[in-house]
Amino acid sequence: MQLASEEGNLLVKLARRAVEEYLRSGRIIDPPEDLPKELMERCGVFVTLNSFRHGKRELRGCIGFPYPTDPLARAVIESAINSATQDPRFLPISIEELDQIIFEISVLTPPQLIRVEKPQDYPSEIEIGQDGLIVERGYHKGLLLPQVPVEWGWDVEEFLCHSCQKAGLPPDCWLTKGTRIHKFGCVIAQETTPGGKVALKNTRDPH
Repeated sequence: MQLASEEGNLLVKLARRAVEEYLRSGRIIDPPEDLPKELMERCGVFVTLNSFRHGKRELRGCIGFPYPTDPLARAVIESAINSATQDPRFLPISIEELDQIIFEISVLTPPQLIRVEKPQDYPSEIEIGQDGLIVERGYHKGLLLPQVPVEWGWDVEEFLCHSCQKAGLPPDCWLTKGTRIHKFGCVIAQETTPGGKVALKNTRDPH
């Protein structure tokens, strides 16, 4: 999935409008009929909400679809509403908070299984800042976006450990045979300030 700046802007505005309408009326909006057809392709996507106060950001919600199961615009609407109201780590966002919330849309490339001869080889197959991770073992599954290890200053092994913990597994579970690890890239569209200009970044773009 490649997004033009205008398409990223449309997705962010759609997410903000979906949350505002839901908080005001309980109504789930439909995607506009005149959206570019690219925004109705099936894609994995996550919507991250950060509160922005005194120049500092703090996570306020993050929910999405890891796999390309739904049309992108519809997945953005659902993910945005769920991030604002259903993230079990936080209380639901209030309508009064919206002018202090930064919306961030991460459109995922299809996850690819990392194949290695032995688990100790995983770190050599992962690039911090470029790759997100999905860890799976049995019924356990956890996902961390590519921007997370950058924000926390993790190296690759720390990223793997935290991804295992996100799945509800021991941090060193990535070294255990039978654990499956996928990686993916993202195109990120993010408000620079609440309701403000939207910046676009591709994590797989070396520039």
